[in-house]
Amino acid sequence: METNKSLLFLLFLAVSAVFADEDVFIGVNIGTELSDMPHPTQVVALLKAQQIRHVRLFNADRGMLLALANTGIKVAVSVPNEQILGVGQSNTTAANWVAQNVVAHYPATNITTICVGSEVLSSLPNAAPILVNALKFVHSALLASNLDRQIKVSTPLASTIILDSFPPSQAFFNHTLKPVLVPLLKFLQSTNSYFMLNVYPYYDYILSNGVIPLDYALFNPLAANKEAVDSNTLLHYTNVFDAMIDAAYFAMEDVNITNIPVVVTESGWPSMGDSNEPDATVENANTYNSNLIKHVLNKTGTPKHPGIAVSTYLYELYNEDNKAGPLSEKNWGLFNNNGTPVYILRLTDSGSLFANNTSNQTYCAAKEGADSKMLQAALDWACGAGKVDCAPMLQGEPCYEPDNVAAHATYAFNAYYHMMGRAPGTCDFNGVATITTTNPSHGSCVFSSISRNGTFLNGTAPAVDSTSSSSAYPVQYLNNNAFSTTLMMILGILGLTVVLL
Repeated sequence: METNKSLLFLLFLAVSAVFADEDVFIGVNIGTELSDMPHPTQVVALLKAQQIRHVRLFNADRGMLLALANTGIKVAVSVPNEQILGVGQSNTTAANWVAQNVVAHYPATNITTICVGSEVLSSLPNAAPILVNALKFVHSALLASNLDRQIKVSTPLASTIILDSFPPSQAFFNHTLKPVLVPLLKFLQSTNSYFMLNVYPYYDYILSNGVIPLDYALFNPLAANKEAVDSNTLLHYTNVFDAMIDAAYFAMEDVNITNIPVVVTESGWPSMGDSNEPDATVENANTYNSNLIKHVLNKTGTPKHPGIAVSTYLYELYNEDNKAGPLSEKNWGLFNNNGTPVYILRLTDSGSLFANNTSNQTYCAAKEGADSKMLQAALDWACGAGKVDCAPMLQGEPCYEPDNVAAHATYAFNAYYHMMGRAPGTCDFNGVATITTTNPSHGSCVFSSISRNGTFLNGTAPAVDSTSSSSAYPVQYLNNNAFSTTLMMILGILGLTVVLL
């Protein structure tokens, strides 16, 4: 595929008519086992830049929920496994959990789902007897707050609870789990909720010892004679993902439960592994996730239910270097902790998917060796009349260090350059700035590579006076009416028309 058609995972869910009813979506899981976890505001900035409209949290972190407020992003919060026993044994505990972690944030934070635990039946079997109670208690708390119609309650399950998954028509639930699963499914049916399933074709492929072809796991095209055929239904399967989804449908039918939609709460592919994990590669991860996104958003559906797409949360947003286990466990992320992509997803022809071309990513940086007084003057202008938000450079904020004028100027210059849509002349600043393709991001200080939309008659920034006074540029962090008035006067004089977002 041509480089200029390679699209970063600036993905997800375009705001388009096709998705107005939210009948299908691609979301992303946000794990937190990082040695240097970005601040919630940085996480949300990344989500917004990537047009990610659905996220799943593995907890109900207050900082994240506050940062997600007023963004419109749809949020699935979770009751962590360590809290399941308490919530499942006490209606009062469940009510308090909902009050503190949901009601306190809704509707500013658009919480749409509560995931009660994660793979409880397989990872925390001692909590299995009270799992359904936990869901019912949480739902009762929502009912008491008149939120039961706005917020769904379910529990993500591992696909390993489904036995004999191929052919799908013969699939059934582990018989020892049926005393829990049947009432669970009836609860989901009665509340119009979802059957949440974690689907990992990577593990199915690895554990098959060569029986499952790699292309079949990765959604790659197969010759007709290579497709898997269900001998009972004669349905043809071209990928593991669809076969597992249909196995879930057939397993539910086996216990006389139908019409519960499936939502995949986790699916992905690791981009790196140990020496004994040769298929955990960037290429395979890119192929799987790119194909999965297109498969879901094209509403292909499954052989059993064609045209009925299965909304899916990708696993996951960041690589989690603190995860225990083999190297692959740490490398499921689409991004590094500084917001740079682990790989460029190939999302051409993905229907209504919104994505930005990143083949020409450019940044604006202070020129090496530039006069410090001219840099200071340009920095003061950018953070003042230039309307750049320079708060991230305040002491204690992510971009304060290194505390020198060149580093701070680079941040401000780049922000202005992208705010102006990378228009010609907006990365000059009297000759002390230059365009670069090297991302200046460092640590938790993430530099924007996304431009705002605007119309420019003349994108040249006003000249700055290198002799202007500076007292550690206190003016640069102010955003008041005086600066707004000054800016509009400057724009009027220069004939600039700018859309200020």
